[in-house]
Formats: sequence, C-alpha cells, structure tokens
Amino acid sequence: MAGSRVPPRDDDPARPVAGEAQALVETLDPEQRSAVLAPIGPVCVLAGAGTGKTRTITHRIGFLVATGALPAGQILAVTFTTRAAGELRGRLRALGAAGVQARTFHAAALRQLGYFWPKVAGAALPRLVESKIALVARAASRLRLTPSRTELRDLTGEIEWAKATLLTPADYPAAAAAAARETTHPAEVIADLYAAYEAVKRDAGVRDFDDLLLLAAAVIEEHRWVADELRSRYRHFVVDEYQDVNPLQQRLLDAWLGERDSLCVVGDANQTIYSFTGASPRHLLEFPRRFPAAHVVRLVRDYRSTPQVVALANGLIARAGAAGQPAPSEPLKLLAQRPDGPVPVFSEHDSEPEEAAAIAGRIRALLAAGVPASEMAVLYRVNAQSEAYESAIAAAGIPYLVRGGERFFDRPEVIEAVRLLRAALRSAEGDQPDGLVAQVSDVFAAVGWRSDDPPHGSGAERERWENLAALARLADDMVAADPGASLERFVADLADRAAHQHIPTVEGVTLASLHAAKGLEWDAVFLVGLVEGTLPIIHAKTPAQIEEERRLLYVGITRAREHLTLSWALARNEGGRRSRKPSHFLDGLMPRPAAAPGAPARAGTGDAGERGTGGQRSRNRSAVRCRVCGRPLAGPAARVGRCEDCPADVDQALFERLRAWRSARAKEQGAPAFVVLTDATLMAIAERRPADVAQLAGIPGIGQAKLDRYGEDVLALVDGRALPASVPSPSSG
Repeated sequence: MAGSRVPPRDDDPARPVAGEAQALVETLDPEQRSAVLAPIGPVCVLAGAGTGKTRTITHRIGFLVATGALPAGQILAVTFTTRAAGELRGRLRALGAAGVQARTFHAAALRQLGYFWPKVAGAALPRLVESKIALVARAASRLRLTPSRTELRDLTGEIEWAKATLLTPADYPAAAAAAARETTHPAEVIADLYAAYEAVKRDAGVRDFDDLLLLAAAVIEEHRWVADELRSRYRHFVVDEYQDVNPLQQRLLDAWLGERDSLCVVGDANQTIYSFTGASPRHLLEFPRRFPAAHVVRLVRDYRSTPQVVALANGLIARAGAAGQPAPSEPLKLLAQRPDGPVPVFSEHDSEPEEAAAIAGRIRALLAAGVPASEMAVLYRVNAQSEAYESAIAAAGIPYLVRGGERFFDRPEVIEAVRLLRAALRSAEGDQPDGLVAQVSDVFAAVGWRSDDPPHGSGAERERWENLAALARLADDMVAADPGASLERFVADLADRAAHQHIPTVEGVTLASLHAAKGLEWDAVFLVGLVEGTLPIIHAKTPAQIEEERRLLYVGITRAREHLTLSWALARNEGGRRSRKPSHFLDGLMPRPAAAPGAPARAGTGDAGERGTGGQRSRNRSAVRCRVCGRPLAGPAARVGRCEDCPADVDQALFERLRAWRSARAKEQGAPAFVVLTDATLMAIAERRPADVAQLAGIPGIGQAKLDRYGEDVLALVDGRALPASVPSPSSG
C-alpha cells in the first residue's frame, strides 16, 4: 500500500532460516510455523482455544527481530489486560525481543499522549479518573435523578458502551433501540445523563479512560507531524484477542496504521464474549476483505484439552446460529492433540445446596486422586451464584479463592509481606549466605507464617496462609531457575508483578465467573448453575445476545484440560419446587443410554450429584462419546466407551484377572457376577487401564458407590499389585 514503511516482502513463507531464528520455528506445528514465517504485511491468525495463540504471536515477533526484518523497538503489540500484556513481555524477553513494546490499548495511548499532548495543547495532560461512578452520580444529581447503587453501576455501563461504540448523546437512543439494550431508565434519560456526565467532566477538568483513546486517535488524525513521528517510530503492529476490539479501539489502531498494512491480528470469533461492552468480532472476520492480500492462518490443533472435552466444545459451537454476525468461510473446529481422558459428566440435582455439596464431594475425590486444588475451578454465569459453592467447599475443609474479588497484591497480608521484604533489603549488608528462600522464610516468620504449619480447614486464616505461601513459592521458583537469585531481584520481580497484576498461583480451588475465567485453564472445571434464565441469562433476548451466551459456555468448556462437569439444579432451595429447566445449550450434547420401556432413567457415570436427599436420586447424565472417533454412544456401546466397529485395545490378561476377581467378590457377596461389575464395564477397564481414581470414575458403569467399594481393588489389578489383605484374590475363589 502507498506510504508503507516496511522492508520488502519475502512471499515464500517456507523460506529457509538459519541460526538463532531457526530455533524459533523448529518446535512449531505446521500452522504455527506458517503464521510465524508469513511475510510482513497483513496477517490474520484465527486461533482456536488451546492452540498456542500466544506462543505463535510471540515467536512471530521474535522471528522478525532475530532475522533483522524489523528492529524490536519498532514493533508495538497490544492486548486488553495488564496481565496479558505482562505475559507477552515476559515471553518476548525470553525470546530475545525485550525491546518490543507490549501494552494494553490504554497504556499505549497514555504513553503516546504523555509525549505529544504537551506539544499539541501547550499544557499537561488532564487528570484521569479511575472510576466514572462518582461523576455519573454528580451528573444524575444535576438531572434530579436518584438512582440506586445498582442502577448507578448500570447507567455507568451504558455510558461506557456508548463511548466505546463512538456514539454521541444524541446518537444513543436510536442505537440502544437497534441493539436491544435493556436499561434501568428510558433511553432519552440516559442520553441526557450522558451529556450531563460530559459536562461534569469538563467542569472538573478531568478525563476518563475512554477519552484517553479518543484523544490519542484525534491527535494523530488532526496533526500530520504527530502521525509522521509516531508512524516512523512504530512500523509493525500486533493485536491479540482481536475479536474483542471495539469501534473506539479500532479507530485508534487505524490512526496508528495510516495507509500502511503492516498488521498482524490474532483472535477467535468463537470466544467473543464482550459484545455488551461494544466489542465485535466483525473486525476479525472481515479482515481478509479489508486486506485482500492478507495471509490467513487457522490454528486448530488443541494442545490443552482431551478429545472428550474438545468433542463437547465442537458440538456446542456447531449448533450456533449466525445471529447477524459475518461467518468465517471455514468455522474453526478444534482437533484434540492430547490422549483420551474421562468423558464430561452432566449432573442434575434437586436444589442448589445439593448441587454445591455434590461439587464439593467431587473436588474432594479429585484431591484424593492427586489433582491439586489450584488446578480446579468452579465457574458460574453471575457472581451471585458463588455463595452456595463457597459455603459447600468451606464446609468440606477445602481452601478456595474467589477470582474477581480483592486483587492479590492489594490484600493486607501481601502488602505487609512486601513491605517487610523491602525493609529486609534495605537493612541487608553484603552477601546473604542463607540464600533467597531462607531470607523470605525468615521475613514471613515475623508475621507468624510457617511453611510447615498451615491452618486447618478454610476461612480467612487459611486464605492468609495460602497467599503468603504463594509468595514463598515464587522465591522457590526463582531460585530453581537461578540458584544465585538475590532478595533485590525478588523484590523487583514482585513490584513488576504488582504493576501488571501477574499474580502467583494460590493453592486453592478457584471460584470465578465465566467472564473472569477467559484466558485461564485448569485440570478440572465445574460449570455450575446451567439452567434457563441463568445461561442463557434471562435478559438475553435477541439471537445475537443468545449466541453470545452460547459462546460464554464454550469458553467455560474450553478452560478444562481433562476433567469437566456440567451441572444444574431444578430448584433454588432444598424442598423447593423443581421448576427449572436445564439450559437448552445442552440439547444434543447429553446422549442417554437406552433404557427398557417403562424403566427409570439410569444415573450417569460421575459421582457429583448422584445422590439427592430424602431418599430421592438426582438424575445424573453423562455425555458418552466414542473415545476413538468421538461419535455419541448409547446402549451397550456407551458402557464400553467405543463404537463396535472402532478398533479395540483390550489387555486380555487384565480382563481375565478382572473376571476372576469379580467372580470371587460375587461369591463373597452371594450375588450374581453382573451386580459387581458388568462384562462391558470390565472390558472398558481392560481397554482404558485407568491409572487413578479420577480416570476410573470416568468409565461408564463406575458410580460413586462402586468406586468406594471396588475402586482400590480394580486399580490394584490394573497396576499388577497385590489386592488388600481383606479382599479375596482371584485365585482364592
């Protein structure tokens, strides 16, 4: 394009590379490599969940720097959160591209305005307000409005949406009607409030963070010398999570680019979950139309989740409607790269307390099977749902943390610990022979923390202990990477983490909303409260809004690496009317085993929610799919976990040991052999050869009762170990 200031293109993405640059591509898969080697110019990477998106874009940037195609200082990478920007910087440093600027849109705009604004306006940049709510309250007072605290928050959200979509107060009513915005006040009143808010800001001489982006774009658009200087400074742009860009951010990006096309965007339209803030996947999906010469790469190899989780995610998104959004020519369908894992569990309960108690029980079982608490998460649609799960998990004595609450580095014990570490650094003289880990332990001992003495159960004291333990583990990790690491370096690392909200891993089960879980992953994920009116949320009315709710569930499913439970309750309170319906998003994803006419529906395979109270059984259904081809199964095939025509890998010797053991147990109990375990279940065990309780629980036919009664025996037989002394061996019967 005219005015381009980039080096000549090399249109052969398979061109040979050498030396340091070669190391950046040799471990990538073919699609990742194609993205990294794409010529300078417009590049669109459609990256599915778990496909190595961040790895790909950081290696592309590192490759451009290593080959000399672009100097590090002339690349600007932008994303949406300080945590994501911090992760980008850390990875780029490790790849030898520390000079690349990796920032949020707002941080980049603030940096640029700090330099250009005094020259343009002849004055310092106006003070920025962190929160709009106080100013919106003053604007409401001017209009003699008295909104409640909740209404005030919602009104502030509407003003933010209007500014993000480049609407003036006069534009707002028509645009709100077209977008089917549900508001606490009439659109005309909100438009007046928006205008009053802008007046309050002017009178106070302040700006908000949306103004920051508007001012940055306007300065570039209206002053040619600013545009020339900035565009000579930055010659290539990378935008992460491009599906979440809003019109205001796109305007700033266009101002940065000018007439050039040296832009790489990365995103996944299936993970667009912020449309209510003004975000739209349209910019991502229409990128090839805007730039006909764009190099488009699709990353579909999922390295995060098991085939069972991936099949469920693909099944959910395949049922999505167009909902008025432009569709990619080939919708992303993930291809699992990990070995098989347990099938996802669908679990229905009579009430929310019973659902929460069942989830706590399942967490306890996974803990016993060796899954760390920090590798489990309970995810819900709205924050108000967390209370029941906090209570149930605390009652089970399991530590947990609520994500989205008080920020880690703002917690009193963390602030105090960092203050004491800084004091220790100031008072240190010369080399410290005890080493970093011992120094940190000594400092934390001053506030009563000992690594070998965690408080029992959960609660505030356990949370305080876990937060300090997380800091101590950071010191352990630093020393493991560099045995000579100093206290000075550790304190500096904590300061950098605090600035970018790069929090350490706290050993506890995470409770978070689905929105807060975006970008994270765990070994075990529990998606709870999946009922109509909650997911999709009751105020999602239009097709586009409902499809966004579907994508929110998709994001939740794709957070799970191995264990996935989806649950719901038919009533809010115990003994309440069971009138709720499971989310219609689950339709077609929950194949039920065939039952004889008139027989009750069988319980599913998971232990969560298998038993209710009052002598009733909650219905617990499992999405059983063939572990070879992924097709839904029913009847006997569901028990085996494999289609009849798919290849089997049965350990025949193990199968015979299992049958002999079953015969002995049946004789001991005076019951038919199939009452212990059926042939189909034994066959599935001999095929899958489960290594732990969690894997055994994922086999059809193994519920909690049989897991408790026979689990230890079966795992011993699989492992070739002797059976417990109290259990007759297969040869004794």
